[in-house]
Amino acid sequence: MVTTASSRVNIENRTMVVENKEIVTTDKSPTSVLTSSQHTLSVYVSNSPGVLARIAQTFARRNYNIESLVVSPGMDGRFSRMTIGLSGDEGNLDQIIMQVSKLIDVVHCVDHSLEISVVKEFAMIKILCGIDKRNELLQIAEHFGCKTLDLTHTSMILSIAGDSSKVDALVEMISNFKVVEMVRTGKVMMVRGESRT
Repeated sequence: MVTTASSRVNIENRTMVVENKEIVTTDKSPTSVLTSSQHTLSVYVSNSPGVLARIAQTFARRNYNIESLVVSPGMDGRFSRMTIGLSGDEGNLDQIIMQVSKLIDVVHCVDHSLEISVVKEFAMIKILCGIDKRNELLQIAEHFGCKTLDLTHTSMILSIAGDSSKVDALVEMISNFKVVEMVRTGKVMMVRGESRT
């Protein structure tokens, strides 16, 4: 439902007054949105075909959305590590972790959201930028600690590494420029100290 101008909107037995603002609602009730939260799971799996599909299916059945997914080989080439950023109903998370852990190719599945860990993301962004706007864009890039990977008369490719909020802030700052494309890795994560991820 989209509503504009001054009116009353009823959403799941809740009424709010809207004054000259556009409201876009979905079929989800406000309570289901409030119980949704962000988590980062580390899943250590055998390096074999079909593992990713089985794990993704487990999340889909429980109405969890995989927001980022990074898969890379472990130190032992027979295994891979999946770092999965997801959001969904808090109540089902423990059950999903148990179900994923029971899959035959999964060595272990751990939610590191509450533990002390280092979480980073990498992004490359291609921006159209003429000589007249280049100094402004380079100042923004310097502020965020970006590296310039490519520079032409009409475009620039920047790279940034940091937590997701830092990447989001950069994307917001360059929104006045013409962004041609952006590639983000998703979260990669490692537990601090001597413990294994």
